[in-house]
Amino acid sequence: MANDVASVGLTILDILGRPVEKIPDGGNVEFIDEIRLTVAGTAAGTVIDMAKLGLKCLAVGAVGEDEKGDFVLQTYQRHGIDTAGIKRVPGVPTSATILNVRPNGDRPALHVRGASDHFTLDEKEFDAIGACDFVHMGGNGLLAAFDGAPTARFLAAMKKRDCTITFDLIAPNENTLATIADSLPHVDYFMPSMEEAAFISGHSEPKDIASFFLDRGVTTCIFKWGDRGSYLASATAHQRIPAFKIDVVDTTGCGDAYCAGFVTGLKRSWEVERACQFATASSGLVATGLGSDAGIVDFDTTLQFMEKAEIIP
Repeated sequence: MANDVASVGLTILDILGRPVEKIPDGGNVEFIDEIRLTVAGTAAGTVIDMAKLGLKCLAVGAVGEDEKGDFVLQTYQRHGIDTAGIKRVPGVPTSATILNVRPNGDRPALHVRGASDHFTLDEKEFDAIGACDFVHMGGNGLLAAFDGAPTARFLAAMKKRDCTITFDLIAPNENTLATIADSLPHVDYFMPSMEEAAFISGHSEPKDIASFFLDRGVTTCIFKWGDRGSYLASATAHQRIPAFKIDVVDTTGCGDAYCAGFVTGLKRSWEVERACQFATASSGLVATGLGSDAGIVDFDTTLQFMEKAEIIP
């Protein structure tokens, strides 16, 4: 049976600790409550959550030939994720981040760029990915060998295979628009954060931000908006999807979980607004624990949370 979704791009190992109020002076020690290792990144964190939510998933990315890469692959296999699209890159480490999670959920990061910078795809690999109904492209901005023209060629090929394409990015800078411009016409759902979209577009009002990307070929914009929920915009409608009230522990991976929940809703043939609500529930649950896969147990539990949780007006 074919996979439902391929999640393509940024693959990271996160090492998280909480609560971190300060870094000890010198060689001193501070004690914290919790440390976790998780598979993260705008593609890899998303595919873990997709699998938890019941989708048949293909992971596509790159890891090093190191202990961190071993952990990523073992975690994928534990969740029943197809790892045929994962490449092991010799001589470089798996991309990894140390996250010091503050008591309020903020998470200053220390990142090592590694195998994800070497990730590429050959056209002979397109058919296996294009056999999926959905392709989630995640991590443009930290995919040095794949950003720009290679991504655009890949997404064009996926559209020719009738895949539905969702697109998320990371760490935008002054060059990001030029990097993603040729990809945007192939994107069905453009899904950065509101802050990222505002930075790239140079606009501050949500309608103006959305129009900027719609004018450049995107079919639908969905901007993740923190405790304001998300913003859904197409050529015919603009609306805010409210967030749910939660006790925030750690916001790591909330955006990735949103994308996972959204694709899950689309796979179930839901209307886009309902898929956004389920995405919001998925994101909210992740924020209740430490790490990018915290809080999400399975589809039914997430749906129950969506139906019962109190919204933020």
